[in-house]
Amino acid sequence: MARLFGTDGVRGLANRDVTAELALGLGAAAAQVLTASGDFAERRPRAVIGRDTRISGEFLSSALGAGLASAGVDVTDVGVLPTPGVAHLTASTDVDLGVVVSASHNAMPDNGIKFFARGGYKLDDVVEDAIEARLGQAWARPTGDGVGSISTETALADRSYIDHLVAAAAPLKGLRIAVDCANGAASDVAPLALREAGADVVVVNASPDGRNINRNCGSTHPEQLQAVTVAAQAAFGVAYDGDADRCLAVDHTGALIDGDQIMGLLATAMKEDGTLARDTLVVTVMSNLGLILAMREAGIETVQTGVGDRYVLEAMRAGGFTLGGEQSGHIINSHHATTGDGILTSLLLASRVVSSGRSLADLAAVVTRLPQRLVNVKDVDKARAATDEGVAEAVRAAEASLGETGRVLLRPSGTEPLVRVMVEAATEDQAEVVAYGLADVVAERLAL
Repeated sequence: MARLFGTDGVRGLANRDVTAELALGLGAAAAQVLTASGDFAERRPRAVIGRDTRISGEFLSSALGAGLASAGVDVTDVGVLPTPGVAHLTASTDVDLGVVVSASHNAMPDNGIKFFARGGYKLDDVVEDAIEARLGQAWARPTGDGVGSISTETALADRSYIDHLVAAAAPLKGLRIAVDCANGAASDVAPLALREAGADVVVVNASPDGRNINRNCGSTHPEQLQAVTVAAQAAFGVAYDGDADRCLAVDHTGALIDGDQIMGLLATAMKEDGTLARDTLVVTVMSNLGLILAMREAGIETVQTGVGDRYVLEAMRAGGFTLGGEQSGHIINSHHATTGDGILTSLLLASRVVSSGRSLADLAAVVTRLPQRLVNVKDVDKARAATDEGVAEAVRAAEASLGETGRVLLRPSGTEPLVRVMVEAATEDQAEVVAYGLADVVAERLAL
């Protein structure tokens, strides 16, 4: 049976895969695991629940709260709040568990559930497995005053998170920024935080109706932001996803600035001011080789992890590093956050623009992206991708032809019978030729 928890919690089609019954069970199971590992003889455990703007988030949050309270946890429902806002509350207030109901950048019909442990960090795999193992098992239910309470508090939660964000930023007076909130969880707090930091903010897609989250907007659809940034003569623009844990940007010309470029410019700034621990940036294997080469030129080491911001954070914590992230715009700055935070990233970008007196386009030029080609090879035995000698020989030959200005990555899909072939090279033509050549070898050697 497939593992219930993926790289970022439980996710699927709301009310079919992610149901009220599942949310209720996960809430109760998480509470049991929590109370088994903590000392709650003198007090009742506490949890905070937040969500994005999907209509399904309302019933799922209610079910989660009911599950937690039925197992003796006092619950505070903070309503719509970005995922990093819930992480912040879990880290900064006296709570033992944070829960977010969100499917991030996915389309509106999906939803998901993710947990934060005390301190604001995502749960380890072993804890998630323990929660999954508890689902459907008999347990001793508390009664009487042993059950938990459920309260609602939105204003104080928003205020705490906004104050936290503004404290991380330099004064931004006079800086015009275009902001696409994806009709998601950032719709209220992001414009407020940026304005309180002093920015002149032009806002689009901040009118959520429960159904329009991520619809042709936000970080997965930056086209409107690109046009608005140019039309408003903004210094730059930023786009969040549905739960605002990622951020992409566009410069004043409308050119897209991805997560690799954002990490590159923030890393060089932090190295300059002495806050980049061990002069090291943590990235995933999907980061463009151009970022790795640029960091090497700047005297910055890079550590690569598997795909997923949780693996980036694990490497950061293990090595004592302070900056890491993904090409998709999940950026983690451990000076200020325990998880990816899109709004924080936009404030740090704005602060860098102000302090340097340079444009975002100029700052982002520290990273020259190499041409990249990704080919999905379908209907193959992905389990043999790492062991087939013919595939390995083809990869070695491709890497030799690319030299130091290119690379090859083969990634079996986690959910489909396909292998992703990614090639970066000095030119578009070379990347395409090598990628499709390798794809042919994979298709032939791994055919089902």
